[in-house]
Amino acid sequence: MALHLRKASVEDGVEVYRFLQALPAEENGFVNTAAGKSYEEYRQWLYSVVKNAMQQGTVDGWKVPQTTYWLYRDDQPVGYGKIRHFLTEKLKETGGHMGISILPECRGQGLGTFFIGALVHECEALGINEVLFTIRNSNQASIKAVLANDGQIEKITDARHYLVIRP
Repeated sequence: MALHLRKASVEDGVEVYRFLQALPAEENGFVNTAAGKSYEEYRQWLYSVVKNAMQQGTVDGWKVPQTTYWLYRDDQPVGYGKIRHFLTEKLKETGGHMGISILPECRGQGLGTFFIGALVHECEALGINEVLFTIRNSNQASIKAVLANDGQIEKITDARHYLVIRP
C-alpha cells in the first residue's frame, strides 16, 4: 500500500469527483463543499479551490488562503485535507490550521494519522511553525491522530481540544 499527497489541481478528474461525492457533506466541523455538486459544478469548484491557495491576505474580512490536498492510497483518493496558511482570531477558536476527512470505509486504518503527519510537513514548507488544531471533544479519532504526530494538548474546554504540533 503506497500513500502519497497530491495538491488539488484543475486537472483533477472524475476519480476525485466520485471520491468527494462519497464523503459526508459535513462531519465533526469539516465541510466538504463539493458534496452534492454536479460534475460541471465540481470543475468550477476546483478552479476556486486552486485560486484560494494563491490568495494573499483575507477576503471579505474572514476568508484566509487555504491549500487543499488529497490523500491517495495507491491510485485512489481516500482523504481530503485543507491547510489554512494563517489564522484569524475566530479561526484560533474554531477552525485551526488544518482539517481532514477520510472515506468512511477507510477509517481505522491509520490513514488519518499518516495524513496529518504529511500535512504538518506541508505546513512547515508554508512557514507555519506551530500548527493549531481545534477539535471537537467528541472526535476522539482526530485527537488521537494529532497526539500520535507529537501533538501537545494546549487546553481543553467544554466543546474542544486545542492541540499544537511544532514541526
